[in-house]
Amino acid sequence: MLDPKLLNILVCPVSKAPLVFDEDKQELLCKASGLAYPVRDGIPVMLEEEARAMTADEKLN
Repeated sequence: MLDPKLLNILVCPVSKAPLVFDEDKQELLCKASGLAYPVRDGIPVMLEEEARAMTADEKLN
């Protein structure tokens, strides 16, 4: 589980848009940039080179 206070202050480093935490995949999702940032051992990895491109379905949900 990611600390809700932390989630409130984190933004996508690319688009500066808010992030949504996907608990099942342990990722922070940004629909604006289409990137998913991994959360490893409870720590968000907010590096563009570590993010993966979201699928079209993920962007729509």
